[in-house]
Amino acid sequence: MTDRELVELAFTMLERSYVPYSHFPVGAALLCKDGTVFTGCNVENSAFGSTICAERTALVKAVSEGHRNDFVTLAVVGNSKDYCWPCGACRQMLYEFAPRLRVLVANEKHEYVERTLNQLLPDGFGPDGMD
Repeated sequence: MTDRELVELAFTMLERSYVPYSHFPVGAALLCKDGTVFTGCNVENSAFGSTICAERTALVKAVSEGHRNDFVTLAVVGNSKDYCWPCGACRQMLYEFAPRLRVLVANEKHEYVERTLNQLLPDGFGPDGMD
């Protein structure tokens, strides 16, 4: 799957977002080494702390299906003028499984840029920090 295809797949998830409070839909698509892709959207809750982001939805779906340390690229998209950057909680959760993950972030024009998770969360805390 190309980067463009992964970004466009993430955009298809915007319509599935449940965002009655922020009205800010986010879509994600997580590519594994074997070519499997897990998608996600944000799901809000009136108890705001119970809200889950699109990135974590895709990650949890992947982990629940047996994928662990085989994540290659994540696309995160939104309908905003700026790029749709992952929040701190998502960065930390992703770091647990893939500190070297490639992250593609897109804006409403479907333009995207690439960063690594290490760039987005320098000196991150992960399983190796538990030793």
